[in-house]
Amino acid sequence: MGKDKRQTYDLENRLLEYSVQIVKAVEQLPKTRTGNHVAGQLLRSGTSAYPNHGEAQAAESPKDFIHKLRISLKELRETQRWIKLIQRVPLTKDPVAIDNLLNETEELIRIFVASIKTAEQKK
Repeated sequence: MGKDKRQTYDLENRLLEYSVQIVKAVEQLPKTRTGNHVAGQLLRSGTSAYPNHGEAQAAESPKDFIHKLRISLKELRETQRWIKLIQRVPLTKDPVAIDNLLNETEELIRIFVASIKTAEQKK
């Protein structure tokens, strides 16, 4: 047991799993007028960080890279608001899953804020 087992940090896979969890949460929302509206908004904003991160990886310049990271951050912040609304109403019968999703959203926000700061310092 003397070996140092370091977990590989892979933001792309983390964002993919996050998108999967968003899709699962959306499918649990009620099929009501409110549920459908919130579901559509959450699905759009909550799954967009993953492809926008891919766009950032293919950025044409440092400025473009930062811009695309900011788009991901903006979408994560919007997602955070929709999740808080789901909690407050409440629109789900699984509050633990929504709490976990909110926690992951907040962690991803912190990661993107730090990444943007680092990229701006290098620019």
